[in-house]
Amino acid sequence: MFTGIDEVAWASMKHAYGSAEDVPRLLRALVSPSPQERERALDGMYGAVHHQGDVYDSTLACIPFLFTLVARAELPDRSGVVELLVSIGGGETADERPRDDTDPFDERPGGDERPGEGEDPVGDDDHAMARTAVRAGAAVFAELVRDRDPEVRRAAASAVTAFLDEPERVLGLLTERLDEEADERVRPALAEALGLFARLRPAYRSAAVDRLVALCAPPHDAGLRLAALGRLADCAPDRLPSDLVAVVVALLRARSRRPRPADLPERPDTDTLIGQLRRLRPADEEGARLLRTLHTGLGGRTADRIALLNGQLTSEASADRCNAVWMSAGLFREWRGSYEEPVALIGEQLGMGEEWLRDAAVPVLEDLFGLARPAADHLADLVAAGPEHSIRRWKSGVPTLGGPLRALARAGDPRAVPALAEVLRGPVVPSDTGYAIRHLGPAAQPLGPLLRARLGEIPVDSPDVYDRASPLLFALGGLRHTDALPEVLRLLHGTPAELRRRDWLVEAITRTIGAFGPAAREATPLLRELLDGGKAVTAAAALWSVEGDTEAVLPVLREELTRGEHARASAEALGRLGPSAGAASSDLRRLAGSEDVWKRVAAAGALWDIAGDPTPVLAALRPAWERNAHTRGTLAACLGRMGPAGAPAHDLLRAEVAAPRRHRARSGGYGSHDIVEDEGLLRACRTALGSV
Repeated sequence: MFTGIDEVAWASMKHAYGSAEDVPRLLRALVSPSPQERERALDGMYGAVHHQGDVYDSTLACIPFLFTLVARAELPDRSGVVELLVSIGGGETADERPRDDTDPFDERPGGDERPGEGEDPVGDDDHAMARTAVRAGAAVFAELVRDRDPEVRRAAASAVTAFLDEPERVLGLLTERLDEEADERVRPALAEALGLFARLRPAYRSAAVDRLVALCAPPHDAGLRLAALGRLADCAPDRLPSDLVAVVVALLRARSRRPRPADLPERPDTDTLIGQLRRLRPADEEGARLLRTLHTGLGGRTADRIALLNGQLTSEASADRCNAVWMSAGLFREWRGSYEEPVALIGEQLGMGEEWLRDAAVPVLEDLFGLARPAADHLADLVAAGPEHSIRRWKSGVPTLGGPLRALARAGDPRAVPALAEVLRGPVVPSDTGYAIRHLGPAAQPLGPLLRARLGEIPVDSPDVYDRASPLLFALGGLRHTDALPEVLRLLHGTPAELRRRDWLVEAITRTIGAFGPAAREATPLLRELLDGGKAVTAAAALWSVEGDTEAVLPVLREELTRGEHARASAEALGRLGPSAGAASSDLRRLAGSEDVWKRVAAAGALWDIAGDPTPVLAALRPAWERNAHTRGTLAACLGRMGPAGAPAHDLLRAEVAAPRRHRARSGGYGSHDIVEDEGLLRACRTALGSV
């Protein structure tokens, strides 16, 4: 099976974490007699050799051995290896375990370990080589659709569709297997593969779609019908039934009532990511896949998707409700809509007494910020139920806020304040506490003295002083708790010059002093000293906020405006000076013509705030808006300040408000703040439009 494996120069190859010399051990472990060892090996393949979809030279070298392995009918757990091959080849049905944007464990301190410098994956040519290599072996998949192991047959259905370049043979295999397959776990996979075939092979689309339509109707079982409907939504939405949501919800309920198959394969209990996901959502992976296909196919049909979620979230089956929670995350992140009802229903899952369902719902609510308010009562009840919901402790590293408390605080609910006070009185302050407090606004004022006390406890020569102090400084600045000025200045005076990240700490301190405003006059001499250093722009902005001395800060900001690395921050600071910065207008006009989109935007906005001149703003706004979606919040806020003068650009605002998709979704990838930033953009657009 592994003939020649020791002749491969693995030590000269790379994977995500360096030398690939451990790859032969992973390959051999895939056929270990121990189920736990096999699962750890597969997890290791995804974690290193095929890290987050990347392809390395060691990935290419593995492909022949993986094909040899899946062809051995006597070996167990080959379905996972088939899925690995599909993922390496870049097939549409590549492994769907969560990436960085959806990983329910990504709140762990430090996140997933990243590849080291010099260990980059190989380029696009090697991705093409991987796909070619998997295509070359695709005849094996054609045999595996008749394998005695139903899990292998299920995985092979999508593999043969994605990689075998014989469309008539593939269509014949799929239709033959749909007629002959008796296992209810495999039939939905065949229907999904048929839908994929319809999309990949336009010349054969009509025949494939007609068969899918037939599979949507009785007497076929609920799972098969759901799979066919999901693929129709993707490849032929015009053939979907008019009462789609009612049909799908009824099929889900019927599927949930069916007897659970008695011969489900046993899964090992491991400490791998695969094992963690299984424990988090253990009941119905097939149902999750069916609903994921349907939701993906429906795309921007948010009304249908919301109605479908509401139906799922009111199911008697907890597995259906859990799958709905996971489906909702993708909908909320990508599309705009009226989500009060599904969010309230997600909140209800917190009180169902099922830990794994609660653990699925909380991360979704955390990322909603203000949109989580319909679930706030349930979050508050959970926070009040015990301290384990306020702090999450890890085997290593600093604890973090518990998900329920973080979600409640991010929603701006004052009921988070007493729990946060208890956290601040505890032995160790979680690193994210200060950032959560900012979302509570004035309601968090009672936390000011506690934040001040904890800041005062930090040893000025501690190696982690920046990590501990910066979140507290952030919160104190947001609250404008000026009583903490002595503790803030203690850090600025006392930290040794050689301290790691001291420059970052000085910047955080300076911003906090600036947020305190005139009440921080005691810090004026220190701010003036900082005007000559690397934090001159931040110091100048703070000094203006504290003292309003134009003569002191204007020359500094004009000089920094000419330095590439500080030009944007300088322009933004000059804009806050308003008309008193008129002497910088000519410099800002030059910067408004910069090729750097952010410098251009900052300079144009400053020119409006200083001179009330709409011309450079309007000239810079439209190309920046279309070129970089990240600038839209800044631009919309500027248009709000401009009032009627910004009317020539209001077509952009109206188009944004009417757009069904979130503005960051177009630029690829998601982060935990994408929803709140998009909601902020919509508010800014409506404010600007209302200013006329």
